[in-house]
Formats: sequence, C-alpha cells, structure tokens
Amino acid sequence: MNDHSEHSSPRPRLHVPEPPARPGGEPDFSHLKIPPAGALPKPPVDVPADEIRDHAYGMIRVLDDDGNAVGPWDPGLDPELMRKGLRAMQLTRIYDDRLYRAQRQGKTSFYMKCTGEEAIAVAQALALRPDDMLFPSYRQQGLLIARNWSLVDMMNQVYSNARDRLKGRQLPIMYSSREASFFTISGNLGTQFPQAVGWAMAAAIRGDDRIAASWIGEGATAEGDFHHAATFAAVYRAPVILNIVNNQWAISSYQAIAGGEQTTFAARAIGYGLPGLRVDGNDFLAVYAVTRWAAERARRGFGATIIEHVTYRADAHSTSDDPSRYRPKDEAKAWPLGDPIERLKVHLVKAGHWSEERHVQMTAMLTDEVRAAQREAESCGTLISGEKPSPASMFEDVYKEMPWNLRRQRQELGY
Repeated sequence: MNDHSEHSSPRPRLHVPEPPARPGGEPDFSHLKIPPAGALPKPPVDVPADEIRDHAYGMIRVLDDDGNAVGPWDPGLDPELMRKGLRAMQLTRIYDDRLYRAQRQGKTSFYMKCTGEEAIAVAQALALRPDDMLFPSYRQQGLLIARNWSLVDMMNQVYSNARDRLKGRQLPIMYSSREASFFTISGNLGTQFPQAVGWAMAAAIRGDDRIAASWIGEGATAEGDFHHAATFAAVYRAPVILNIVNNQWAISSYQAIAGGEQTTFAARAIGYGLPGLRVDGNDFLAVYAVTRWAAERARRGFGATIIEHVTYRADAHSTSDDPSRYRPKDEAKAWPLGDPIERLKVHLVKAGHWSEERHVQMTAMLTDEVRAAQREAESCGTLISGEKPSPASMFEDVYKEMPWNLRRQRQELGY
C-alpha cells in the first residue's frame, strides 16, 4: 500500500521551455495577447509604481490596424518629426543591408542587423534630448543615425580601417562616440545597465538635468547585472530609463528560456518598486510616447522606469547565425505587429503628410547616400585592403601617462 502510494504520487519534473514552432512548422504567435490600440490609460508621471501594475502586463499601442493614431498615449507629433523618424528608420535599414553585403564580400569580419526593430532606437533617440547619455546594446545603430552621426565614421569602425576612432580594438558594430553621448558598446551582455544607472546617479549628485537610457535584450535580463542595476535604480531613484528589447529570440534561444513564458519582462519591474511599461515596439508613436513619459519622470526626480519593447528580430542574430535552423522560415512574415517602417508610412500617408511616390524617392536618395558613404569609408581601407591602424596604437589609451616599460617596448618595436 505504502509502496503503491509512493510510486503513484506526483513527482517534480524539469520543464524546458520550447518555442511554439520549429523549422518546418507553421509560425504560431497565438500566445501573444495584443490589446486594441488606445486601451491602456496614460497616468501622470508622478504616479506610484504600484498603481500602474496593469501597464506591465498589457501593451501600450497608439497606431491601430488601419494606421490611425488613437488613445491617450498618442503623442500628437508634428508631421515633420514623424517624417524625420521615417527617414532615420529607412536609412538604418538601408545602412544595415549594405554592411551585411560588405561582410558577405569579406570586407569586414562581422555584422549585426536590426531589421524589424528600427522604431525602438529611432523613436527613443528623437524622444530624448541630444545630450542624454545612451548605453546601448549591439542592435541600436539607429540611435546614432537618428542623432545624425556620420555614416562614414560608423563604417570606418566596422571596417577597422586607419580612420577607425577605436583603432581596430573593438568587434565591428561596437560603436563609440563621446560627442554623440553614445557609450561604447560592450559584448558582455547586461553590463550597460549598471553602467547607465551609475552614470545617472552621478549626474543626480552633480545636479545635472541630463538622464541616461540603456538597452538590453530579453535574454540579458537573466544576468545578475540586470538585478544589480534595478536594485540601485530603485533605491536611489536614479534618473534612468532601462529598456528591454524583447525581440523573441537570442541567437538560438526562444524568449521563454529567459522567463518570458511565465510572465512579461516588464513585470520584473514590480518586484523592485519601479514602474514597468510594456509597449508595442513596432509602433513608432507608442515607443516615442512611453519614452517621453519615462524621461519626464526621471528628469523631475521621480526615478527610473523599465520599458519592455515587444518586437521581433526579422533577420539573423548576426552574420554568424542561421535562423532557419531553429525557427520557421516564414516566421518573420507572420509577426502580428508588422513592420515599423511600413506602419509609420501608412499613418503618414493616411493623414496626408506623405505619399508612396515620396517614399520611393526618399528610399532612392538614402540608398545613394549610403553608397557614397561606403565608397568613402572603403577608400580608407577594409578588412582585406587599405591602411590599418598602426601597431603603435596598442600602447595608447590605457594609462593617462604611459609607464616606462611600455615606452621601452614601443621603442623596441621601432615606434
């Protein structure tokens, strides 16, 4: 009797999350609950975090299925600002395509595209002040492009040529620009969150009215750095925006592996006493609106906000990745939140502020702009040709004053 009871009683089982579909299967996004645009209210920026718990589980949306801007989160943007955002998103996509092809031609060793995620970086760059400090991950090249940073300078870094401001020391696409308030990208995922919080705390101590913003993917929320950053941000009310870009996939791991099956990533804010906002990451207007809300909250001394951007990585994780090995081939086309560029374009056309003809003309002009920048950058060198950073530079930028032993080593090498 006892033996039978022991063997028939429930036993713990290890649960390993699986994506809804694998290669050869039909794309399935039935688990993603998408509320109507305009459904969530817009609270005042000083609202206590525990009064907006629903915002961490719902989804803030402005653009409806017909391209109309609806609801309390509609930022009411000037048409010129929306056209600027459309241009920057399209330029980012064209830039990505050209550099991807350059990698396939052997001109650089590595590249990462942000196809399908352009609205996040571009809308947030435009919603923040130009001098707010950015601590990005590796899929926010749109931040620099929206801040009108030189495409040639970005390409020089990708090619690691003689004009690379980082002197060939960083993996391609890990940009850095003090002038653009763009902190050096790190390949150690998650580290930018505590760096951003620390910078924001220092700014508050100085009485600076600038804020910080940082980005990680949903997978990096499983890192200890996420916990450390959220704890310090909550305790010290750091003026910082902590963005989680949930694009559904790490290099081959589905978002559920990082905890997305049990709850939303925005809900992680609740345990720290921080407001958590979950937003349609392919809705330019919604991303702009939540960023402005969080920025105002931070600037007025009410502390940090965690934002989860629900989006989809439409292309490969990087040039080292083949997504057809772990997800259905046509999954990107089935993504229910659509293409961020197309959605903003439709909205502008419907409102009479844009046209298909103008969009075609703009795309052609931007393609020419990227090609010209590429020719200039490649004239300075690529991975397979041209001048490289001098080996003498390996001794520089480590110490304020170079110690004697490094000076001696440099001299022995003839520099």
